[in-house]
Amino acid sequence: MLRVVIIGYGEMFTNLIAGTLDANCEIVGVLRKEMIKYNPIVRKFKDIIYPSLDYNYIRSYNLPEIYARGVNTKKFKNALLKLNPDIILVGSWGERIKKEIYDIPKIATINAHPSLLPKYRGPNPYYWVIRNQEQMTGVSFHLVDSDYDTGAILAQEEIKIYPSDTGKTLKERTVLTARGVVCELLKDLSEDIIIPLTQAEEKSTYYSYPCDYELDFSKSAEENHAKIRAICPWDNAYFYHDVNILSALPQGSEVLQNTTKYTKPGTITCVDVENKTIDVLCGDGKVLRIRCEHLKKYDRPFTKNYLKREIRIGQVI
Repeated sequence: MLRVVIIGYGEMFTNLIAGTLDANCEIVGVLRKEMIKYNPIVRKFKDIIYPSLDYNYIRSYNLPEIYARGVNTKKFKNALLKLNPDIILVGSWGERIKKEIYDIPKIATINAHPSLLPKYRGPNPYYWVIRNQEQMTGVSFHLVDSDYDTGAILAQEEIKIYPSDTGKTLKERTVLTARGVVCELLKDLSEDIIIPLTQAEEKSTYYSYPCDYELDFSKSAEENHAKIRAICPWDNAYFYHDVNILSALPQGSEVLQNTTKYTKPGTITCVDVENKTIDVLCGDGKVLRIRCEHLKKYDRPFTKNYLKREIRIGQVI
C-alpha cells in the first residue's frame, strides 16, 4: 500500500484526497494552505468558529495533519522524513517546492495541473482556456521539478469546454476528472513502472494571473462573452456607462445576431429592464446580450431603476 502525503487547498486538494482513498492508498499526512495563511492561534480559532471546507473534509476522514508554515520549512521536512512517504501529491499550491523537499518521497512528488501541459502553464488555466475560446482542456499529473509546471508528465486526460462553461463549471468538472485520474495513476504506480513523458518546450505557453476584466466592444461578441464567462466565480467582467461601472454576469448573457439598423460597435440596441439585460453591438457585427448590475454592492438593488432611467437604445458606450 502506497504511503501518500497530500498538500494543497480547495476543490483540487479535496478531490486528490478522495482519489487517493479510492485507490486504497494510505494518506499519512496532509498540509492545507490555512497552515500558511494564518498564524496558529488565528487558525485554531477559525477551525472552531468558522471551519473551512478543507478542514471539514480532512476531519471527516480523520486524516493526520502536518503542522508546518510552508513546504520548504524545516518542520515540514522533518515531518516528511518521519512519515517516509512513497508519494507527495500537490493540488493547488503557490510555493515553489525546493529540491531537498520534492526529492524526499521514495517514488516522486507529483503535481496536478488543470490544463493539457505544456500548454497553459501558470495559475488559473480555467480562466485562460475559456478566455482564449479553446474547445478542449484537461488535467495533467506531472513530476515536480525546479520550475513551475515543467516536469515530465505521468498522466493526462482531456476535458471538453462547452460554450456555456464558466470558470466555475469548468473547474468543477476538472477536479472531478482529476479524482479519477489520480486513482488510476496511484494504482499503476503501485503495480508497475510508468515512464514519464518529457514536455515539449516548443509547444509550451504560460499565463499569469488574469487582470483585465473590462469589456471591449470593438472586439467580437464571442471574445467579450468568453471574458464574462471565464472570470466567474472569482470576479466579474465590467463595462462603463458614462461614469458608472456595471458588472457583466454570465447567467443570462449570450451572443445574438444583429437584426437592427445599428452598425457602430458599442451601440445599445435593446434594453430589458425586467431581466436586467442590455444588448450591445460588437466589432464583429454581432450583438452581446449582457445581464448586468451595478458593480458596487450597495447600488445593486437600484440596477433596474438605473437601466430604466439612464440606458437608451442608440447610445454608444
